Amino acid sequence: MSKNDLDQNRPGKPRAAAGMRDNGGSPPEMPMDYFPLFLNLKQQPCLLVGGGEIALRKMRLLASAGADLTVVAPQICDELLAEVRAGRLNWRPGEFSLSHIVGMRLVIAATDQPAVNQAVFAACESAGILVNAVDDPAHSRFITPAIVDRAPLTIALSTGGGVPVLARHLRAQLEALIPHGWGDLARLGSELRPLAKEKLPDPAARREFWENVLAGPIPDQVFAGQVNAARSALEDALHSGQPPVRGAVYLVGSGPGNPDLLTFRALRLMQQADVVLYDNLVSPAIMELVRRDAERVYVGKKASNHALPQEEINQLLVRLAQAGNKVLRLKGGDPFIFGRGGEEIAELAAAQIPFEVVPGITSAAGASCYAGIPLTHRDYAQSVTFVTGHRRATESEADKLELDWARLVNPQETVVVYMGVAQAGYIAEQLIQHGREANTPVAIIERATTPQQRVVISQLATLAADIHSAAIKPPALLIIGHVVELHGQLNWRQEAAS
Repeated sequence: MSKNDLDQNRPGKPRAAAGMRDNGGSPPEMPMDYFPLFLNLKQQPCLLVGGGEIALRKMRLLASAGADLTVVAPQICDELLAEVRAGRLNWRPGEFSLSHIVGMRLVIAATDQPAVNQAVFAACESAGILVNAVDDPAHSRFITPAIVDRAPLTIALSTGGGVPVLARHLRAQLEALIPHGWGDLARLGSELRPLAKEKLPDPAARREFWENVLAGPIPDQVFAGQVNAARSALEDALHSGQPPVRGAVYLVGSGPGNPDLLTFRALRLMQQADVVLYDNLVSPAIMELVRRDAERVYVGKKASNHALPQEEINQLLVRLAQAGNKVLRLKGGDPFIFGRGGEEIAELAAAQIPFEVVPGITSAAGASCYAGIPLTHRDYAQSVTFVTGHRRATESEADKLELDWARLVNPQETVVVYMGVAQAGYIAEQLIQHGREANTPVAIIERATTPQQRVVISQLATLAADIHSAAIKPPALLIIGHVVELHGQLNWRQEAAS
């Protein structure tokens, strides 16, 4: 029993008035218009009055709850008729009558006829049966809420039937914020509830245990689809009485720079991390979304200027995770496309550190879409190749970038060069020497997808001079090929001023 419970039961302490809630001294709130309730309708007889689109929507909802459904209507739509023929729905052709509600647990009037709704409501009220008339609160004993379904976890929202659009709007936001894995986590917790009660008989200790579990790595294992591993870890924790505290690393692609292009999973991990290691291609706008009190470590790489060598980054990830931290390795674009994600998780795997990789929109996809340049098009290019223009650091600055140049000269292929601004002149020279036409169009896209995006259209013969003239700075990439000709026609976005 909590302190508040004790206070409520002390002699002389006034209780909140019936129908109102005590808010600790603040004015009481208005009483609820509707009492929230979750019904078990599995194999329970339920009636739908109406046979059109409204009835179809309600049929789907009740069917998902396992109800034994009957529909009453003179005619029914094709989709409902298909359910009848499949044996999943009973149909009683004709107008509604009192006999139809006999034995029913729940009734929904899904018609656009006020007189029918009123008749159904009156009949159900007399018989003591729960009834709802769609979009007609005056003839409803209950209303159906907007639902976020993460079965067995279910979240219901209602505005009391007054503004259903608002409830649907809030539901859409919750859908984005709540991973589908929460249902699996709720199911796992339910399965292990008897073991939790056995090992932790004290309710307070059991509550603290579950709070620590939810703050640890087990939910992320479930969200990543590793339910069996999560079950094993949770069973071990219950037997020991201590939730696991081992750290983990999350390699997350932050996309090309626009925060709106982050995945839901990326955003959730950014707001949960203890330590964030980020590179030069992660935009400031995205870093603004990282948890405020997280430790931030810049490990970016620019040409000939590495904040930390890759080997030290790998080792730092291991050390931070071994210290019990939830470590976010935030990378521009996608971790597995020129992001060295493979090298980093190889080190984590060798050290037996749990890790997860969250893909991001790679810069080529973001830049091409925001510049109106399809990377493939049946009239211009039937394939696309991604290459890096970034040289491996060596002792000799005279060393040049070496690619399979002969493979990159097919005029029906688009070539996207990541990190290619510094080597653009050499890249153009080699492509021309190996057979690509000097007038092949090239798009230079700077700070793609952000408000500062610029697109400069050039060609191989003048590429280096045009980059210099436009003062292009990284991050920028090159798109080489005839698809660039579509930019003028398909460019849908206002560019930043030069």
